[in-house]
Parts: sequence; C-alpha cells; structure tokens
Amino acid sequence: MTHTAVSRAKSAAAFERAKRAIPGGVNSPARAFGGVGGSPLFIARASGPFLYDLDGHEYLDFIGSWGPMILGHCHPRVVGAAVAALQNGSSYGAPCELETQLAELVIEAVPSVEMVRFVSSGTEATMSAIRLARGFTGRDLIVKFAGCYHGHVDSLLVSAGSSALTHGVPNSPGVPVGCTSDTVVLRYNDTAALAELFAAKGDKIAGVILEPVVGNMGLVPPSAEFRRALRALTQEHGAVLIYDEVMTGFRLSYGGAQVLLGDAPDVSCYGKIIGGGYPVGAYGGRADIMRKVMPAGPVFQAGTLSGNPVAMAAGIATLSELKENPPYDRLDAQSARIGEGWLKAAGEAGVPVQFNRVGSMWTLFFTGTPVTDLDTAKACDVPRFGRFFWELMDRGVYMPCSQFEAAFTCGAMTDEHIARAIRAGAEALHAVAGR
Repeated sequence: MTHTAVSRAKSAAAFERAKRAIPGGVNSPARAFGGVGGSPLFIARASGPFLYDLDGHEYLDFIGSWGPMILGHCHPRVVGAAVAALQNGSSYGAPCELETQLAELVIEAVPSVEMVRFVSSGTEATMSAIRLARGFTGRDLIVKFAGCYHGHVDSLLVSAGSSALTHGVPNSPGVPVGCTSDTVVLRYNDTAALAELFAAKGDKIAGVILEPVVGNMGLVPPSAEFRRALRALTQEHGAVLIYDEVMTGFRLSYGGAQVLLGDAPDVSCYGKIIGGGYPVGAYGGRADIMRKVMPAGPVFQAGTLSGNPVAMAAGIATLSELKENPPYDRLDAQSARIGEGWLKAAGEAGVPVQFNRVGSMWTLFFTGTPVTDLDTAKACDVPRFGRFFWELMDRGVYMPCSQFEAAFTCGAMTDEHIARAIRAGAEALHAVAGR
C-alpha cells in the first residue's frame, strides 16, 4: 500500500485553500510535510490517543501536538479546568492566583528552580533566558549546539534543528549577521571542543544553552561526560547553564530531563506540557539570577498574555494529574516495546536503522551508524524515512513528518494501541525494504 491508496481529498483541498491565505498554507513549517512530501493532514478533532482528519480517518497519534499531550487529547481533568477558567474570563491583564499555583508546582518538582516567570511560548522562554544570562553576567557570548532548536530567536537560529533542519535553512534570511556574531556553535556531545572554547574565551561567555535530551534533530541523548563537563566548566568560569526543557520538561520525568539525569542547571526553559496543550512558556532558576528580571531587577521582559488564566488552569490540572498518577514507568515500558518490535522487523527486512530513546521520547533513524550529534543524524536515508512515514500513515499511525523530530508516547495509549503501532511499523519497514 502506498500513500496514494488512501484518499485524503478533503485535507488536500483544505491545504490549497490555506495556501491562498497563509504563507505555505501552515502556521509553522514543522507542519508542512516538507521532509516527507505530499500534503499535510488537516485535523478535525482529537480524542485520547487519536487524531481524526477531515476525511474521517483515525490515526494513533505519536506527535501529541509536538509533545504537550502527555495525558492524551481532551483529558477530562484538563478540559474541566480550562472550561472552568474560561467561564471566569479569558484574560485579565492583571495577576491571578493561578499563576502562583502553577509556579509553585514547577518549583516543587524541579530542585534547581527557585523562581519562575511565565511567557506565552517556548521561543519567548529561551529568548528571555538568553537576555537574562547576558544581563546577569555582563557578558555577550552565548554557546549553543548544532542541531539543538530553541525557537525562532534571531541569535539562536544558527545550525538549528527542528523544521529549520528539515527545510534546509538553518540560517534564516532576515537574521542580520550582527544578531549571531555573539553566538558560538559547537557539536553536541563534543566535550573536547567545549573545554577548548572555555579555555580560550571562558571570561566572555554569558551562558550555554542546550536541550539536555535533544528532540529537534531526532532524539539524541547526552553523554555523561558531556553533561559533567557542561556543569563543571560553566561553574568554573561563571557562565549561566541553561537547559531548554520545552520538550523534555515533565515529559521524561515529573521534573523533566534534569531530574531524570540528576543535573542542576542555573536556568531552565519550559513550555508545552506545563500549559496542558495551551500556548505557554516559562523560564526559571536560581533566585539570585531570576531576581534580575524586571520589576525585581533591570532585565526587561513583558507580555500581555503571559500567565494566561486558561493556560495556567490547564497546566495546573496536567501537572497535578502527572504528580498524583505518574505514567512515566508505563510510558517508558511501552516506548521500549515499540523500539524492540521495530528493530526486530528492520533486521528481518534488512533495513539499517537506529532506535534512540529516552523515556517516552524516541526516534527511528534510517542509518546504520549510531546517532550522537547533527552530523550523524544528517547521514540518515531521508527519502526512505519519507516512504516509511506514508506507509505508517496509511496504516493509521501518525508520526512526525520529519526524520529530525522526536516522537512521543502518551498516557492514553493502551497495550493494544502499542501492539497496533508495532504491527504497522513492521509492515511499513518491510514495505520500504529495497526501495
């Protein structure tokens, strides 16, 4: 079966209409199917572990809105909290107690976070964290890692992952040279290069930002040596260590990647799960650093919809559910089963693959070489991934539309759903063998 065998005429028509009103027909390039070809699906509704497109097809959803739907779609507790908040008003432009309640939940869950500031997106969170690091240290240089994506911030849109990598434009037009002149890009997991940079320019480095577990060049875990060097070098030279946990926060454990790994960055960035699927972002960390943010300090950051009451209520409900009924062990086991099943099928089909996974985040890379950084990720057979993607879609399994994005297992999935995904993946791998 190929993707042309399943009719998605209504989605195709909706895409053509959208292209006349919206650049490229989408409001984020990650949705455009540029890495797999064809037209994107237009979604009519979602429920539990499923998406339903305009043509009425049901898909087991391993994207989950790119991470936040860890409980599944339309979880009753989250829906109830959002509806109740909305009935009290959608936005105040003034403080409300929901902001403090969610901040307290984050602080309680993450030992390195002593204070939190809410914003409206992950991009705002990383942008603000970078400004804060510079304001706190009085320095300019920021270190990032090739393949890590931190939103569409001018100074960080260099060697970026996510849709910037998929579409082949890691350095976007419209970003002046001056915006990136103080950004240094290193290879992820390259401890030696990190040490060399700090030896040469340690007194000029304001901060280092990274995804502690990368999801934006596909799933790539950090080495223990790399993590230790990051913490030791930033402390030695007085630089701010920033973990971008927009994807991993409350996904890999209740406190995120840093709690799972036992790390303690200086500042952390959040989004996605902490808003229960509503627009949200946050950055938080050591109190002495966070008190530099206006109005407590001189570093400016503001936003009309920051701390939106509906998003706060949905976030409180989501984090409370995760705390009281943690799904992490089950999600870990289910995701491991997918990896085992697909690796077995790939071996039988003679298709070289790697399955990278941490908890409920994972990627099937179409390469025979271990994937540890951007260079090894880019060695993948992207056209074969595209064929695999459509074979899965025709079997009712919705995966990230790029080789360079992580997939997510959600708490609404049963063992039968996982078995269904394993069967579909095995059939798809055999279908793309030799092609």
